[in-house]
Amino acid sequence: MKHLQKGDKKLLNAWAFYDWANSVYTLTIASAVFPIFYEALFSDRDHYIDVFGLHLKNSALISFITAFAFMVVSFISPLLSGIADYVGNKKSFMKFFCYVGALSCMGLYWFNLENIYVGLFLYFLGLLGYWGSLVFYNSYLPDIAFEEQQDRISAKGYSLGYIGSVILLIINLAMIMKPKIFGISGTEGEAAMKAMRYSFVMVGVWWILFSQYTYYYLPKGSKETGQKLTKNVVFNGFKELKKVWATLQNIVPLKRYLGGFFVSSMAVQTVMLVATYFGAQEIQWSSKEESTIGLIICILIIQLVAVVGAVLTSRASEKFGNVPTLIFINGIWAVFCALAFFITLPIHFYVMATVAGFVMGGIQALSRSTYSKLLPETEDTASFFSFYDVAEKVGIVIGMCVYGIIDQITGSPRAAIVILGIFFITAIFLLRRVHKKDVPN
Repeated sequence: MKHLQKGDKKLLNAWAFYDWANSVYTLTIASAVFPIFYEALFSDRDHYIDVFGLHLKNSALISFITAFAFMVVSFISPLLSGIADYVGNKKSFMKFFCYVGALSCMGLYWFNLENIYVGLFLYFLGLLGYWGSLVFYNSYLPDIAFEEQQDRISAKGYSLGYIGSVILLIINLAMIMKPKIFGISGTEGEAAMKAMRYSFVMVGVWWILFSQYTYYYLPKGSKETGQKLTKNVVFNGFKELKKVWATLQNIVPLKRYLGGFFVSSMAVQTVMLVATYFGAQEIQWSSKEESTIGLIICILIIQLVAVVGAVLTSRASEKFGNVPTLIFINGIWAVFCALAFFITLPIHFYVMATVAGFVMGGIQALSRSTYSKLLPETEDTASFFSFYDVAEKVGIVIGMCVYGIIDQITGSPRAAIVILGIFFITAIFLLRRVHKKDVPN
């Protein structure tokens, strides 16, 4: 374990490399391979299962489990951030959540409908592990980087995560499309399912293996603030959130912006989490194999186009201002949801994936930077961003519940997509209350 000084290039790179390690979870498990695998398990069961004493549609079930996981995350994040700020052994906490998440991903290899409760619990733990480790990972930034270094190294982490996750997804896609090349036996359908199970194990191994470089160089924790865990330390995160809420009452532009952000983020995050399930159920693929490959290709299209979208969005915000650009992007999302109600063919889905990539790439980064610009003069920016993150996660809980309930009642996610479109229109009206002059350039 090397002890490097704050601002050391090797230390900064080691910190950023954790993004390379953990981003495979969001792409393979949350967005691409697991949703396709989960949908394929129900191909002979008409999408329904008896679970928790209810007769639930499969996509509604996974929506509710995701919502519950994010509800737990939104509750424990302030607890964990309170711990991260005060204890001197946060690397141990980060490792714990990392290993819980990675091992749970590996456990998804055995996911089946006969032991559905175990499988759903592992899916839940994977999500918990990923977000739990991120709290401690993010809290390291001020410890290892000087203020002028933080933006650049944070962006580097994002880039590394993007590259690493796409590399593994392409390998997984090759395994699923050409399983025989990789020595995976069985009929075409069986071999593809095996390849997907192997990809879950690969995510866990990748996450644990590459995180070791980060752990080797990261310090144990901040020695200056290292304290024993007490009740005050544990609940400090909630106290900070309460303080931010009280401050917001006196900052009208920021309060108005947060309302628009909350509704917009609720819809965007829900679309991102359910897109693959929607594509698997509602698009008329010619075969199961075309469905699997087509959906993964759509995810790759979104990833690649998102980079261009992020660049174009940042340029548009420089020219037209942050809030007008956000209003325009929310307008595109509203149209997107309206059109999604009617799409049925694979070509429609490819076009929609391209549009989604463009607007998805920019809206999250621009939403965060707009919030940053509206913050009051304060040294306690960490508490404001903790509040922002909790608001985002609570939004996901509401969005996934709304989607799941409508999907369960109507038997189709199309009506739920229309409701998400209404959320975007609501966000536009809320964002229009934020004046352009309130947001500094």
